[in-house]
Amino acid sequence: MPRSRALAHVRVRAAVVAALLAPLAACSSSGAPGGPHDKERPSAGDRPVTVTVTPQGERVPAGEPVKVTASGGRLTSVTVTDAQGRGLVGKVAADGRSWVSDRKAVPGTAYEVTVATRTEGGTAKSTKSAFTTAAADKVNKVDWRPGTGSTVGVAQPVSLVFDHPVRNRAEVERQLKITTSNGTEGSWGWIRDWSGRDRVDWRPRTYWKPGTKVTLNAELNGTDSGADGGWFVRDYTARFTVGARQIVEVDLDRHRLTLVRDGKTVRRIPVSGGTPGGDKRSWRGTAVLMAKEGTINMNSETVGLADAYDKMVDYSMRLTWSGMYAHAAPWNARWLGNANRSSGCIGMSDADAAWFYGQVRAGDPFEITGKDTKGVVAPGNGFGAWNLSWSEWQGRSALR
Repeated sequence: MPRSRALAHVRVRAAVVAALLAPLAACSSSGAPGGPHDKERPSAGDRPVTVTVTPQGERVPAGEPVKVTASGGRLTSVTVTDAQGRGLVGKVAADGRSWVSDRKAVPGTAYEVTVATRTEGGTAKSTKSAFTTAAADKVNKVDWRPGTGSTVGVAQPVSLVFDHPVRNRAEVERQLKITTSNGTEGSWGWIRDWSGRDRVDWRPRTYWKPGTKVTLNAELNGTDSGADGGWFVRDYTARFTVGARQIVEVDLDRHRLTLVRDGKTVRRIPVSGGTPGGDKRSWRGTAVLMAKEGTINMNSETVGLADAYDKMVDYSMRLTWSGMYAHAAPWNARWLGNANRSSGCIGMSDADAAWFYGQVRAGDPFEITGKDTKGVVAPGNGFGAWNLSWSEWQGRSALR
């Protein structure tokens, strides 16, 4: 074939191939993956995550948990801290879309919220926001017993007395947790303290088992007491241990006190109780030893008995807020073991009182019987909760 004809044939074939490929090239440039518009149009998975934090702003109301939600992606972590570095702990939901703090935001606090997210396409990002809560206009405080690190008797309740009224009792009670080393059954009960203040006690169903270790966690910080009560602005923690099983049996009709330890009689002591027939009578029922106060001044005018007495008394052991004690009463020597002639207390000789004082501890129950008394120790008059049945006591919980 002549050279000129061969070249012409090649040009024709090239033109045909170019013509056939042209439509294909046009189709591939219309936006399919790898096309020239790919870098200009982000995929849906690369869109930023929208994060919402509640509350927001300055001086917002306290007492609510912090909430974080994510739209268009997932939360991978949330950190909420105050200016002292204390955190509000929470947990990201299984779907990664929300987070709620376990505790509530507390009054008068600045919080920083750090949120880590991941887009649907896998892009990670971290954002920060902040808010402050309004200060408490009124603060409620707590006086609690027993003290941390103490060893107590088997009838000792956990007792919290509040400075101001508690109207939101159920909300407050939810923040109170008792943990024991042996799963002791018990219940909170609301009562009026002898001082007139609101009070909540936790008592076991029956006396504590000796050796039980008890922890109180009152996670009250950020809880509103309700009308006229104010806010709690701190938590309270106490740990104590239950000692030996000691029960003090007081028989006013026989004028005798018996110390029983672990089911065995340790000693019987002659005593004299409150004078029958009037205001000087003793209380009956179960009273709990509140404190060993040593030598104190006892003045009858402080308990509504006019000027019957005003003297220093040794080995004083408080049983009620209303003024009933067990103590040394040498001036009543002729009546000890024979008749009730005191002004309401349980008196004994100096020698017996000194010995007995060294044996007992706060929390030991005094089980008092007698025909002529002025009634049963009330729940708020000292630790009189044991004079209610278990069902009655449970009924005083705000969560029943």
